[in-house]
Amino acid sequence: MQNEQKRLDVIANNLANSATVGYKKEGVTSQAFDDELAIKIRDASVDWRREGIGTMSPGVKIGEVYTDYRGGSLRQTGNTFDFAIDGDGFFAVEYTNRDGVKSTQYTRAGQFTVTNEGYVVDMDGNHVLANGGYLQVPVDAGAISVDISGNVYADNEYVDTITLTDFEDYSYLKKFGETRYYPVNGAREKEAAGLIRQHYTEQSNVNVVTEMVNMITITRAYEAGQKVIQSIDGTLEQAANTIGRVSG
Repeated sequence: MQNEQKRLDVIANNLANSATVGYKKEGVTSQAFDDELAIKIRDASVDWRREGIGTMSPGVKIGEVYTDYRGGSLRQTGNTFDFAIDGDGFFAVEYTNRDGVKSTQYTRAGQFTVTNEGYVVDMDGNHVLANGGYLQVPVDAGAISVDISGNVYADNEYVDTITLTDFEDYSYLKKFGETRYYPVNGAREKEAAGLIRQHYTEQSNVNVVTEMVNMITITRAYEAGQKVIQSIDGTLEQAANTIGRVSG
């Protein structure tokens, strides 16, 4: 039941973010409890560290919560500072925590805005990174255009190039919030092959219909487990009452 509850929580979060730009759905794997957890206690006749309890089924537990990095559909918005990555790669943004420590995080959510100083930032105010540092455009520019390679032009004058980063193994990325990620030890960067599409955003890759079907299946499995516990509880209660009447 705990296993099904965790799966249900993950699906509920997917559904809640089905309309979140750049969101990547999560999933849950299940695995059997390690055999070493089912051992004989205080039995000196065997090595308790090696021998389990016969053919007892050790049950199930959560294996891991993983992220599905497959791309979502691209939606045309017409907004100048909306960008989508067509292919592999991430936008790089600079995040500052409460202690003032800065770090680089990565995202597929390209719904950006511009500050009064011309800095391009994400929806949380984090600076978007370019080859020259913070991406900044002239505030008095009449037209801002970005080609598929990420080159930024203001009134046809080159400004900077948006940084795209990719990783050899996404298993070394840890999620931060709903749409940002940061690398952990072992992560190795590689050149991003994705193309930047201006005036587009990448939608969530959550399939609402599939998630709803999974939610119904998991709910029924949870209810079945609940009924098993209730049946066992009723059996034990009846046995205890019967033993009490016999002994009386």
